[in-house]
Amino acid sequence: MAEIIQRDGTWAFDGTTVRITPGLHRSVPLFRQTYGEISVPLEAVAGIVFESERRRGRLRMRLREGADPLLQATGGRLPDPADPYRLVVDVDRCGVAEYLAEEIRHALLLDGIPGEPTEAYLLPGPPVPVSVRSSDGTVSFDGAQVRVDWADTSDRVKRATGPRVIDVGEVVRVEWLPNSGYEDGFLRFVTRETVLSRLPAEKDPYALDLWGNVSRDLLTALVATAVTARLPHPFAGAGGERETGREQRHGEGGPARGRGSPASVPAPADHHDVLLRRLRELGQLHRDGVLTDEEFARTKAVVLRGF
Repeated sequence: MAEIIQRDGTWAFDGTTVRITPGLHRSVPLFRQTYGEISVPLEAVAGIVFESERRRGRLRMRLREGADPLLQATGGRLPDPADPYRLVVDVDRCGVAEYLAEEIRHALLLDGIPGEPTEAYLLPGPPVPVSVRSSDGTVSFDGAQVRVDWADTSDRVKRATGPRVIDVGEVVRVEWLPNSGYEDGFLRFVTRETVLSRLPAEKDPYALDLWGNVSRDLLTALVATAVTARLPHPFAGAGGERETGREQRHGEGGPARGRGSPASVPAPADHHDVLLRRLRELGQLHRDGVLTDEEFARTKAVVLRGF
């Protein structure tokens, strides 16, 4: 057993599993404390390095692409302090950290762990049910359905539509961008019906606009991960085009790249039906006085552009 215990957390390796436990110190981000202990099987590990600095060091573990739904859902966007596969090491424990890294590297060589992407998740993600209160509302997932209850501060278009309930079978992919404190983030559930929608997160009833408390909004990655773990694996099947989480990075108005096959995209006739339904919904909200003339015209233009 190789183990290192630090204020930032504890890493222990027993020859088959790396057990990562977050520290309880106030300097440990809320996300890591909430995500809890992670058991990483050796076959999910691609490599590990120890980076020595002047006053401290840092262990970094790299997982195989497709092994972890957390990395798939967040696409490399987790801030460094919230990354569970990073451990800050005090200078007087650097030798122990180097020993742990060497033990893991040695085991990878002995077991002949391949470096290529996996075709199934090797980690389970967070347990369900999971619920997170964010700046735009409360999002919950019970393993079968996503539910979003809007906050009083949510856009009134969202509040007018009422709570949003989405069956996980309808979800094509999950898009997540953290709230950085300088730029808003979002959590969007892309469904077969909304795959071509380009509504901004603050208006999209299938998305949460993350603009408030940074550390609390970061917890929405828990829901993003739990849902992602229950979607078809992006690399499943031989010969398919592989899409990594990092390749999914794009802006709000950028192209939405699906993780499913072309069959997951609605047919052209379906697009027309979806467009008409969206326009009818907007028209009703306008007639009911929920949307002003200006809001109706602006939202309608965004919907038409998306289609």
